[in-house]
Parts: sequence; C-alpha cells; structure tokens
Amino acid sequence: MPATNEIAYFHTKSSPGESYKKYQVSQFSIALPSISTTSHKYTKAPSNAPRRTSSMKDYKFETKPQADKAAIVQGANYRFTILTDRLVRYEWAADGKFEDRASIFAINRQFPVAKFQVYDQGDNELKIVTDHFVLSYDKERFSPSGLMVSFNAKITNWGAQWRFGDDETRSGNFGGTARTLDEVDGRCDMGHGVNSSSGYAAINDSDSMLLDGSGWVSRRMPGDRIDGYLFGYGHDYRGAVKALYKLSGDQPVLPRWALGNWWSRYYAYTQDEYIQLMDKFRSKDLPLSVAVIDMDWHLVDDERVPHAGWTGYTWDDKLFPDPESFGRELHSRNLKITLNDHPAMGVHHHESSYEEMAKYIGHDTSSKDPILFDPTNKKFMEAYLSILHRNLEKQACDFWWIDWQQGHFSRIPNVDPLWMLNHFHFLDNATPESGATASTATGAPEKRPLIFSRYAGPGSHRYPVGFSGDTIVTWASLAFQPEFTNTASNIGYGWWSHDIGGHMLGSRDDELVARWVQYGVFSPIMRLHSSNSPWGSKEPWCYRPEFEKVVSDYMRLRHRMVPYLYTLNVTGSSQGEPLCQPIYWHFPEHGQAYAHKNEYFFGFELLVAPIVEPRNKQSNMAGVKAWLPPLGRFVDVFTGTVYDEDRDVVMYRQLHQYPVLMHEGSIVVLDAASAPVNGCLNPEEFEVYVCVGKNGQASVLEAPDDDSEASKKQLEGKERGALIQYKQDEGTLTANVTGRTWSFRFVAITEIPKDLKVTVNGKDTTADAKVSIEKYPNLPSLVVKIPQVLDSKAEIKIDLGKNAQLSKIDQTERMKAYVLDFQIDFGKKDELWSVLTDKKSPLNVRMSKLLAMGMDEAVIGPFAELLLADSRAG
Repeated sequence: MPATNEIAYFHTKSSPGESYKKYQVSQFSIALPSISTTSHKYTKAPSNAPRRTSSMKDYKFETKPQADKAAIVQGANYRFTILTDRLVRYEWAADGKFEDRASIFAINRQFPVAKFQVYDQGDNELKIVTDHFVLSYDKERFSPSGLMVSFNAKITNWGAQWRFGDDETRSGNFGGTARTLDEVDGRCDMGHGVNSSSGYAAINDSDSMLLDGSGWVSRRMPGDRIDGYLFGYGHDYRGAVKALYKLSGDQPVLPRWALGNWWSRYYAYTQDEYIQLMDKFRSKDLPLSVAVIDMDWHLVDDERVPHAGWTGYTWDDKLFPDPESFGRELHSRNLKITLNDHPAMGVHHHESSYEEMAKYIGHDTSSKDPILFDPTNKKFMEAYLSILHRNLEKQACDFWWIDWQQGHFSRIPNVDPLWMLNHFHFLDNATPESGATASTATGAPEKRPLIFSRYAGPGSHRYPVGFSGDTIVTWASLAFQPEFTNTASNIGYGWWSHDIGGHMLGSRDDELVARWVQYGVFSPIMRLHSSNSPWGSKEPWCYRPEFEKVVSDYMRLRHRMVPYLYTLNVTGSSQGEPLCQPIYWHFPEHGQAYAHKNEYFFGFELLVAPIVEPRNKQSNMAGVKAWLPPLGRFVDVFTGTVYDEDRDVVMYRQLHQYPVLMHEGSIVVLDAASAPVNGCLNPEEFEVYVCVGKNGQASVLEAPDDDSEASKKQLEGKERGALIQYKQDEGTLTANVTGRTWSFRFVAITEIPKDLKVTVNGKDTTADAKVSIEKYPNLPSLVVKIPQVLDSKAEIKIDLGKNAQLSKIDQTERMKAYVLDFQIDFGKKDELWSVLTDKKSPLNVRMSKLLAMGMDEAVIGPFAELLLADSRAG
C-alpha cells in the first residue's frame, strides 16, 4: 500500500488492446475525491458564511485561453495556432482582430509548444509542417482551394487530405451526439465528433459564445470571422478525444451516488405516496440512489397559475404539504433528490419567491407582471440561482433536472439559453450553500456538482449528466441507444442518462423492458423512467414474475458494480477515458470493429454486446452478433462460457442472461452484498472477478464521505485506494486492500489447484480461507473467500500455481437445459440430444449432423455457439 492516504493507485492499462507488459504500476498523488480532479475552478463563499445572494463574479470559471506565442503563425487576416502536432486552430478575420478569450468549447489553449516548421513563400503561399501534417494556405479568405491539410497517417491508399469546408459526412465522420432523443423512434443524426475514417475532423467554433474571464459570458466580435479546430489524429481515436479534453476541459468526477439506480416517473405523486413507494422498493431489496421528482411537484393546473403550468417554482401544497419533511424523509433513506425545472416561462406573481426576487432585480410588482426568463441578464441570473432555486434547495433538492425544450435563442445572438443553464447551474451546484445536502463529513466546503440536462454542443461533457429526452417505447429505440451512447464518446460526452424502459407511446412489452434494464445496468447512468400513463410505470413488480425477477436482479447488480464504476469515474476524469468506448477505438485496423456499432467496452475490463431484439418463440432465447477482438480468450460473466479471440460469433441468451465478457487479464471489483442498500455506500465486503490467462490489475478508489457508519471507525475517514494485481507466469494474485472482507472469483476455473496457497500479510491462512468450486447453473468459478481483514492496510496473496489457465467448460448440463426448454417436437429433442451427447464423433461430424437436421437457426444456433466457443474443448 502507499505510504500516505493521499496516494491512490490508478488502473494503468489504458486500452484493452494493449499489452500489460508495456505498463508499470503507477501511483498518482491526488487527494480523492477533491474537486481538483476536474478542470472546474471557481470562487465560493466559506462554509460558515451567512446566506447571501450570489454575484455572477462568484462563478468565475478558470480558463487558460491564450496560447503560447511560439505556437502561433499569424498574418494580416489569418492566424494558425499549432496546439499539438495533430491539432491546429485556424482563424480568419476580415479586420485582422483575433479572439483570445475562451469560448464555451475551447477553454484551454496553453498546450506545450509542438515541433513544427513554417515556410512563408511570398504573397500567396504559406506552409506549416509537423511530423504528422502539412498545412498549405494561399493567404486569402479560407476556401476549399486555398486551405488544405495533408496527413502523413497511412489511413487510405490514396492519402488523407482535408480541405476547408469539407463535408464531415463525406469525410467519414463517425458522429458525436444529439441534443435530444425526444420523439425519436429508431435512429437520428448524431452530428460530428473528432474522429473519422479519413483520420481528420473539424470543429467549427465560429459562432459559440465566449467566457469573459470574470464569471460572465460575451458574444464574439462582429464581422466576417472564421474560428475552427482541425483534429488530425488518424486512427488514434482515443488520442483525439484526449486532445479534445485538454482543449475543452476534463470530464468532472461524478458523486458516487449518481452511479446507482435512479427512480423517475412523470406522475403527480403525493409526498406520502412517493415515500411509500421508496419504502416498497426497500422492502423488496431493490436499491435506489436518486429520487427524481418530475414537474408535478410544483403548481401546474391550479387556478393560481396564470399560464400553461410547465414552469413552476412553488410546491403544490395539495401534493406536498410539507416539502421540508419530504426532503428529510428521502435523505434519511440515503436518497438524493432532483426536481424538474422548465424555466422558459419565467417567474409569475403567484410564485412563493416572486416578491423576493423582484425586489432584488428591481422589478415592478404593482401590475403583477411576470419576471421574464432572461439568462443573458446578470441580475436575473443572480436571483434565479441564489434566491429562486436556493429557496427550494433548502427544502428538498440536491441538484436540478433542467428540462429545457424551448430552443437555441436568447437576447444576445449565439448565446444559447441551454448553455447558460448548464454552465451556471453546474457551477452553482458546486457551492456549499446549494443543494439540500452539501458535503460536511470532512469539514470541506466542496462537493461534487451535478446537473441533469440536455446536450448543448461540443464542450457539454463538462456538465454531467445528460438527459437524452423522451424516448419512444419500441424495440427500435432500444436498438439505437447503445450505438448512440458509444458514438457520443467521439465528442467526449461520456455520461448519458436515457429513459430506461422508454418514456411514452409504444405498447406493453415486458421483455422489451427487461432487456432495456439490462442495457441500463451496463450504461453510464441507470435511470428508470416512464410517462404518467397508468400502464407504463417501471416498478419491477408491475411485470409478470419472470420479468420482475430479471429487472430486480439487474437493479441489484447495478449497485454491486459501483466500486468498478466509481473507480472508472475517477480515473476516466484524470486520464481522458469515457466509460463507454466503441471497439474501433482500440482496434482501428480491424474492419469488424466498425461493423458492430452497438458493441462496446464498458470500462477497460468488460466487453458488452447488447441484446436489442425479442426472443425466438421456439428457443426462448434472443441472439446478438458480436466480434471478439484479439485480446486472448473471453469469459461470459453470466454463463462462464469461454470463447476464442478474434472471431465473429452469434451469442444466444435466455432472458436472465446478457452478453458481458471479460478478457484474459481482466479484473472487476464488485460490492459483495446480495441485497445492496440505498445510496451506493462504500462496501463492507468485496467480490473480485478475475480472468486468468494474462497479467492484470485493477484499482478500487473510495472517498470517506461514502462510508457507512459501520466503516467510518475502522477506515478512519481517510481517502484511500486499493490495488489488485495478477501475474500470469507466477499464477499469483496480490491485493493491497483497506480492511473489510474480500472474496475472489476466478471465472471459468473449475478445479481447486492442488497447491493453492493463501496468505494475509505474509501469514499462511490457506486453512482459514473458504475455498469452493461453483458449477452450472451458477457461474463456473473457483471462489476464495478471505476471513475479514481487520487491519486498515493488508496484503492478500493467492497462489494458483504457475501459468494458470481457464478451464475447458463442460456444457452438457447447459445444453440439456436448453433442449428441455425449447418449444419444439419431442422427436426433434431426442435427435438433438443424441448428437449433442455423441462423444465419439469428432466436432466437425457433430456440427454437420446438427446442420443437416434442417431446423431453424434459432434452434441450432445456441448449440453451435457452445460447441464452437472454445477450440480447446472440441
């Protein structure tokens, strides 16, 4: 373990496609979970200061917009800034005046000066050359014939060249993301990101609003101007996104509780109904962490409301007679609260904060005229945040759901109201006086800010989490969401929250909801949601027993996964790694990686191939075609099936199963609780999944604010990190841990090694460890449970023997269960079973017999998958 509690071990394998031998265990000196792990710096009042109205100067946002002069090549009307040898800013200004303020997209231009050469060849030719590109420019207003960049990357046989104004679709841009999925049934346009098949991508920043350096925003100078950024990272897709984060700011670290299950429904609950619902979830051991209160918390249809009612800032006293009590009750259940806000209609005379807000901004109330929503007015925004919203936060609100749907326009051209709301709400939520439960456990005034809002364009990744809008309840919607989420990583947008299960329209389909929940568990934010229809609510017990069990089990699994997710949340912020990554990021030279748009890496250890179509009626199974990249063998974490690498495969799964695979060398750390509690607290027990075959390592990062009462005394309220390493040649796993109980599950190992040895702090504890083998129908595994570690720091070692390998899994019992369940003729079952149990015939003969039966692919496919999965077992 590290020498001090301020050293945290980071997971240093930066890509599943890279070998561990290239990396050494790294230590990063950071104080977790300090807000300093993000790029957001701001001023704020001390925690003991009296409540006051904030000035917009309090929201000063630290930027570094001026590039090193040595990186700039400038003429009368043009300027190029060589940010890296593969990223260049290009500007043209008719008046020769250039912009050095930060834009809402580009907040940091202070990059180390890259190596480049300039060749100025007179009145009409300029060349800039780096190791990766040659820029050629005619010194006129930018045009396709006058500004071009050629790249050295070996991407196509005919070379890669960008011309100003190139259509990004034609250049093979992989897309970014969209403002909303409102009413989208299937696919939609995903805009542009910084990655493309051509190896280059341009971001037009000419029209974005600016940050003035004093906490406010500004429009750009008038006149004919062009301001853009060209990313030329070839097939180094991760490198392009890392450069994006350096230019546009890191992803913030989310609070741990944001990674659990969110309950959300557009429905007019009373406060007693809502609390009773939360208690029913708890009584069924269904953990939640965020209580979302949709718009009916405020007056909507009441006779006091003089408008349509979507905007509102006064509790509906018929539904919520005691908001403070409501907030206390939810917080006592370890739930955070977000309230829905549609701000477009402003503040009308019936609102409880109307008079106080009007007095602050000097608004005449004699005629009861409304205070119009104007985010470009400093005085309005000061009152909007620190009077209107703060009054509600004191009662029952930890962060805001900014449900802005009213367009891109404001009184200042190019100042997008959604940008204003996202930017200032996020900074405001970081201040200690905002929200109902600012962090005080360590005496620090900081807390990790959060908002819930729509995407507003490049740079929006700084304001998590994203609300993707009102999803249609169809299989087509589900089929698009994985690709949509993965593709968003190409613009750095890593924290989408979807309406899991769908919001509106569509039809009742229990299987669709179950599969959607499974995807939600393996997506950035897991938020159940539905409309106010009495038929579509997402309580698991509303569904048929088979589906209720699946939804319930996966909700529990989501909370068990929080140790893994939280660590990736922290390391992803510091290392520029979105949680969901397309597989082509890691295997750009493999055509199969581009063909499977829904498949993705969920962190560094897990490969997910979502099921997005219903089951076959004969087999009772659904399938998905996947590609397993060259990472060594894979193990499905639900079935234990071992697969060979670098192959296409159709995976068939029963309803309770989902294709989530570990590759050799993967280590995934889970909460061991079978029934996790609300709030995503740091675990009392851990379960570590280990896939042998290659070297591996994983980290567990924790913050003291997330400790349970039982853990606070033992763990001394300090920030901490644990490191787990597996060395394949030696067959040893070493875990440097911080107390508590640890179990290690070596997946797809089905025999206890004869020389198995367990030590804790150098003492042989093999006899004390609980060692067992689990087989079908459980996950085939070797399980080693260590007695509770009382020391705050300890080293656990498990020796499996040199060069331990994944077992050859006997699939007989699984295949028998399939045949039993299949809805087919009994004679066909007999015929199938005779072939499947024929141990004398070689594999090719058995496969030939199966195919010759003439049965549907849905029936033969599951057996072909199992028989052909692992070439060693044939």
